[in-house]
Amino acid sequence: MKQSLLRHTSTLLEELNFLLTNRIPRVGATRLLGWFSHVENPWVVRVSIALWRRLGGLDLSDAMSQNFPSLHACFTRELLPGSRVIDNTAEALISPCDGNVMACGALSGIEAVQAKGLRYTLAELLGSESLAERMRDGSYVTIRLSSGMYHRFHAPADATLTKVTHIAGDTWNVNPPAVRRVPSLYCRNERAVLEMALEGNAGTPLLLVPVAAVGVATLRLHAVQERLGLSYRGPQHIACAARYRKAQELGWFEQGSTVIVIAPPGVRLAGGISAGARLRMGERLMVLRKDA
Repeated sequence: MKQSLLRHTSTLLEELNFLLTNRIPRVGATRLLGWFSHVENPWVVRVSIALWRRLGGLDLSDAMSQNFPSLHACFTRELLPGSRVIDNTAEALISPCDGNVMACGALSGIEAVQAKGLRYTLAELLGSESLAERMRDGSYVTIRLSSGMYHRFHAPADATLTKVTHIAGDTWNVNPPAVRRVPSLYCRNERAVLEMALEGNAGTPLLLVPVAAVGVATLRLHAVQERLGLSYRGPQHIACAARYRKAQELGWFEQGSTVIVIAPPGVRLAGGISAGARLRMGERLMVLRKDA
């Protein structure tokens, strides 16, 4: 009886979470939070961060600064040097960010798992049939950054960023209750497709897809001058030729969200990578086969 009551309570709380974060004017709420996060008022910032610590698991122990003029500055904080251990072995592709693994594995053709019973196609996600075909039967990892985590993301390997594609969309929450309920959620939300070519491996392609969510729909990339978000009006396709070393910073979200890493055949998941795993930037995520 007690276990049944606990399950019932958990289900009700999950349903309430879904309703509160998705059955609202999502775009309006996102713009409002974006405005509020830039308010530079010491009292507002102190109270907001205190609440965030208590309710959102905010941990600033590895932040370069402990004093922030705004919530936005806290969201986009930098790390203390040396606070992440980088796997620098040649065959390792590292996690580009801190986060929790929502789903991972081998692609079924060009299909990936969103949650139990829900799949989506890479063509939907990437907005390109040809790019999806390049990744056919490859591997993927979906990493969710919760609101209290470090929000910047980094290059998984020595690589060149060759193209960025911005895809306008919605701002559904990407937390577990929503991922289990909303079909093709990642394909509906505001997102960007980062096309990278690995160095030293005949240009092996690697894709990073940062996906926005309610409260966060702005992405900053060092290689792109414009802010990519709800107010961005184009162009959709942005040519790049930016070289990065492994673990070098690519950009950041203006709050937490999701990064999907997609690799072609010849790249496998590293041992220990499974749904529910907690990752830190720099840890081994995938392994490049030497003859890939």
